[in-house]
Amino acid sequence: MKKQRRISLLSNYIFHNKYLFIFGVIGFLFWCADFFAIFKKGELILPPKYSLKKRPSFLRGLLFLMAIGAWALISFSLMGPKTPMGKSNVKKEINDIYFVVDVSRSMLAEDFPPNRLEAAKGQIRKFIELSPVDRIGIIMFGDKVFTLIPVTTDLKLVEQSVEQINIGFLGSGTNIGDALGLALARSETSVAENKSIILLTDGSANAGLMSPMQAAEKAKELGIKIYTIGIGGDPDAKLPVGRDAFGRMRYQNMPGQSMDFETLQKIAEMSGGKDFVASDNESLNEVLSEINKLERKGLEIKGRIIYQEDYYKFLLAGVLLLILIESTRRLYLREVA
Repeated sequence: MKKQRRISLLSNYIFHNKYLFIFGVIGFLFWCADFFAIFKKGELILPPKYSLKKRPSFLRGLLFLMAIGAWALISFSLMGPKTPMGKSNVKKEINDIYFVVDVSRSMLAEDFPPNRLEAAKGQIRKFIELSPVDRIGIIMFGDKVFTLIPVTTDLKLVEQSVEQINIGFLGSGTNIGDALGLALARSETSVAENKSIILLTDGSANAGLMSPMQAAEKAKELGIKIYTIGIGGDPDAKLPVGRDAFGRMRYQNMPGQSMDFETLQKIAEMSGGKDFVASDNESLNEVLSEINKLERKGLEIKGRIIYQEDYYKFLLAGVLLLILIESTRRLYLREVA
């Protein structure tokens, strides 16, 4: 029964390194060498009946047993015993943000150097740098919609994915409604309380099953803010259409009136977001500031196990016991080191 209790007591502890007890054993062996004068030079000792001082053998035996206990405590402490106190629950602030990016052909207009799409990609990169604790995802749309990357905290992966935002394979239309619908569907199951969508487009909706206003109504129902960014608006914007026979780039006019500012404003208002017109990079910076002011919900995440360090208790007990033993040897038994 007592053996079972000892095993149960030891099983309560977790050790940093069980093999460090060896240093305690080595220390005990050196102490034994001193206690039994193994390496001490020989000296002439009179027989006990002629000796002027008597060495109480019982006391020395008791001191030796006490020393075993002291060095056992020190050896035990060297293994670093600790007891688990439970798991720490960490509150982590999270905020889900989906970039919904227009990759229709009109995004190649060069009123933003080098063009609208590259300017938008640059601002997305900047946003990623300013939001190290957020989860960010990217959805692209033309005629079709495509999730480039779902929301993730791996911002390096998001940054790499920004390079893949290109024009061509999704068609030349502007399917705003379905793109917002996809972002809303992906955001609906998220545990983050604050979810937002940043829509970057330079046109008006002309494709898709869901209308932009239907998407805005759904966003309002789900409590997801949509920030709309109308990129461009310059009536003199030029759109490259290829090269002529002499290799010179040919352009066509890109009328600013092609953007549906009214719809973008309604989408933002209905969802509780904000609408912006990005005639330059500063207006997109305003969006970044607005997003960073969002309140975040703390997500409880199971953290690491918290331990109580117990080594110092055993170390202190062993050292104090050893001091008592050595004091008795030197002061009472008059043993010389």
